[in-house]
Order: sequence, then structure tokens, then C-alpha cells
Amino acid sequence: MEDEQVQVDLLKRSGYSEKAIAYFIKRVNVGEIENPSASLAYTRPCGDTMQIQLKANSGRITNAKFQAIGCPGSYAAGSALTETIKRDTLEEAGKITEDEILNHLGDIPPAKIHCVCLAKRTLDKTIEQYKSARDKR
Repeated sequence: MEDEQVQVDLLKRSGYSEKAIAYFIKRVNVGEIENPSASLAYTRPCGDTMQIQLKANSGRITNAKFQAIGCPGSYAAGSALTETIKRDTLEEAGKITEDEILNHLGDIPPAKIHCVCLAKRTLDKTIEQYKSARDKR
């Protein structure tokens, strides 16, 4: 518990909002979905990687999870994104903007904005993969 408080204090001093810190500490929506409708991993040139898994029913997202190899910003952005798109249609989810993800998160350090870009890009590619697989049926 003491280690967690040290981590929280460091993240606060670094510029993360309370919500972003909570998403990182609690690992909201981090994990895997059994038999996902779509699953895709994307790696940015910097080496950060995110995998998003979606479960969809009749074009509506019923569950969304992610895994990441990256910093607290990647986890906060992935959590914010997956929380935001649950219950959206795939079309609605695809229209989410990086600014909307940032607004949901609150503050994150300016140097970590690329983590939001990673989450959005991974979602876009996951939706493309889902639509491509669906069209082949």
C-alpha cells in the first residue's frame, strides 16, 4: 500500500489527473476477452504497444479490453478509451477523437499525449479488422 502511495504521488507530480491515476492503478479494462469479435495489436515507432479486443453484438460494442506495453499514460489512455466506447456502435466508437479521450482523462503530462494517439490508432485498426473480417463472411 505504501508503494502504491509513492507511485500515486509521483504520478501527481508528473501531471496526471486523479482519474488518469485511478485508471492506471486499478488497471481498468486491462485483460483479455474470451472469443473476441476483434483483436488487434499496434506498435508505435517509439515501441509502445497496445492491443484492443472488442466484443460486438449487432454492431454494438458489448465489451472492450486492452493490454499495453508502455508507461502509465498508455494504461490511462487505454482505460479511458475502453470505458468511453462500451455500449457504442462501431461507427460511434470509430468517431471518438483524441480530444474526447483527453477530456475524459483530465490532465496527463504533455509528453504523454502520444499515448492517447496510440489508443485511438489501435482502436481504428481494430475496427477496420472487425469490418474486414465481417465483410469476408
